Amino acid sequence: MDWPSAIKGFKTYLKLERSLAANSINAYSNDLDKLYQFSDLQIIKKLPTEISLQDLRGFINWVNELGMIPSTQSRIISGIKAFYKYLLMEDLIAADPSELLETPRIPRKLPDTLSVPDIDKMIAAIDLSKPEGTRNKAILEVLYGCGLRVSELTELRLSNLFLQTDVEFIKVIGKGSKERLIPIGGEAIRALRIWIEQVRVHVEIKKGEEDMVFLNRRGKRLSRVYIFLLIKELAEITGLKKTISPHTFRHSFATHLIEGGADLRAVQEMLGHESITTTEIYTHLDRGFLKSTIIDFHPRS
Repeated sequence: MDWPSAIKGFKTYLKLERSLAANSINAYSNDLDKLYQFSDLQIIKKLPTEISLQDLRGFINWVNELGMIPSTQSRIISGIKAFYKYLLMEDLIAADPSELLETPRIPRKLPDTLSVPDIDKMIAAIDLSKPEGTRNKAILEVLYGCGLRVSELTELRLSNLFLQTDVEFIKVIGKGSKERLIPIGGEAIRALRIWIEQVRVHVEIKKGEEDMVFLNRRGKRLSRVYIFLLIKELAEITGLKKTISPHTFRHSFATHLIEGGADLRAVQEMLGHESITTTEIYTHLDRGFLKSTIIDFHPRS
């Protein structure tokens, strides 16, 4: 089996059997393309089924020399491991050469967060005299109020909003097409209702987009790029010096919940993390909070 055929088969497996999103499949494919390029540069060219552990270690050294950071290397190794598990499952190889491939140690980086006043300033900076202003306020309220990934926000559907029940919530389709239910608070509900009931009803919606919550002026769903540009613009208007993105609102959602005493398992469920270890990164707290905790609870403070 040559490289193009193996990669094509792997992408089909990821789509049909693993139900991964297009972005994830493209990321895996790009990582394998790098291994293919490395193999093609060698004096003795090898098929994917002929690659050894030594070859893979040589590839990681090559990637390292290109200047790729440990987190990128780790992601590439994850893709390679998934690829060789697929080949093993299909009986195309007898042993997995990636089984003993070491993952580089990644320094744990605390995510950037915004304070509640920072978030209030950004929302207050939105021009509500324009139709898109009402929509943009709802976008920020939902991002921060529900801790969504940007792709989950752009794919949010009217049929997945449950705002008429005793406990209001939204249904989100996350990574790997996994569904989760997230409670939604008052400010986000109010902003959504104003957008949906007073502004969105006047948008001429394109066919196939009728169920999408957030639409542009042409009646089509918003792109991920638009959400990034919106947040960058609001950060500049409010004079925020931090480099922020839609994901910063997700980090802030988790951090503020945990600082407020929320149960870690509940936050894990709302974020859609498979492992609680991923959620634990949000237990970083500001120094003032730590100081007050010691003063309040340490017997000798």
